Amino acid sequence: MDLVIEHLSKTYPNGHQALKDVSLSIPQGMFGLLGPNGAGKSTLMRTIATLQEADEGSIRLGDIDVLRDKEEVRKTLGYLPQEFGVYPKVSAQDLLDHFAVLKGVVNGRERKELVKALLEQTNLWHVRGKKLGSFSGGMRQRFGIAVALIGSPRLIIVDEPTAGLDPEERVRFLNLLSELGEKSIIILSTHIVDDVSELCPRMAIINGGRILLEAKPEEAIEKLRDRVWQKAIRKDELQAHAEQDSHISHKLKLGNVVVRALSDVAPGPGFEPDSADLEDVYFAAMARDRRSQTSQAAAATEAVGGAA
Repeated sequence: MDLVIEHLSKTYPNGHQALKDVSLSIPQGMFGLLGPNGAGKSTLMRTIATLQEADEGSIRLGDIDVLRDKEEVRKTLGYLPQEFGVYPKVSAQDLLDHFAVLKGVVNGRERKELVKALLEQTNLWHVRGKKLGSFSGGMRQRFGIAVALIGSPRLIIVDEPTAGLDPEERVRFLNLLSELGEKSIIILSTHIVDDVSELCPRMAIINGGRILLEAKPEEAIEKLRDRVWQKAIRKDELQAHAEQDSHISHKLKLGNVVVRALSDVAPGPGFEPDSADLEDVYFAAMARDRRSQTSQAAAATEAVGGAA
């Protein structure tokens, strides 16, 4: 069973086009959707989760038409949004039991067994009687997954799930997602490259509502082999380097700025070759997109000037 998205577009009433002809084919397992804030990730996730309408395009989950058969989709959907509320004075066990009732699990014995199994699976059974208001961020995220797993969903959507988690909770949460990916389609929407590189056999990069790249992470990295270069520079040299077409990223390291470039040959004096990683893939795609948008804007301006 695959999730197939074809030519999906969405424009909000204020004129902002959040999705522009998005097409993706997502198989069973973990799928990473990478992009900066405002790239269109949440709009795409909400549309797949039947929480908002698309203007154009189609989405199919196996033989289910997601945009037309919303109730059928919701029967097999688990959704953990970026932000979700809990009743702070209710225990994890009681609130999960309540959500199970809402999901249609009306048999008391069956529901009791389900709640116990989900709290054990998310490593929350030992704190089942504690009030949710006392939970840490990571514990709250794991509770959100427990809610999403009610009904054994075939499609699970998690939106920015590790943002704000400490390293230990992040690892625990990602391990949980990895286990779930063996039986379901899991879409991991995030701006954290490491989350995708560690978990996802397939991924896509989105920006400005458009898919810039869809690939297996290791294949995308392989295409950059022997083409990534880096150099430590002074801060006052950054502007000149950033204007070069080969420039893909930079970061502060030990008081210097380390710039990374993509080129078949050394892009200048002092550059040393370095191994590529998924972060280079991400920044290279974003850099290509920026240059493309700049070129298109310049061409449009020139065309207007010529017409005048």
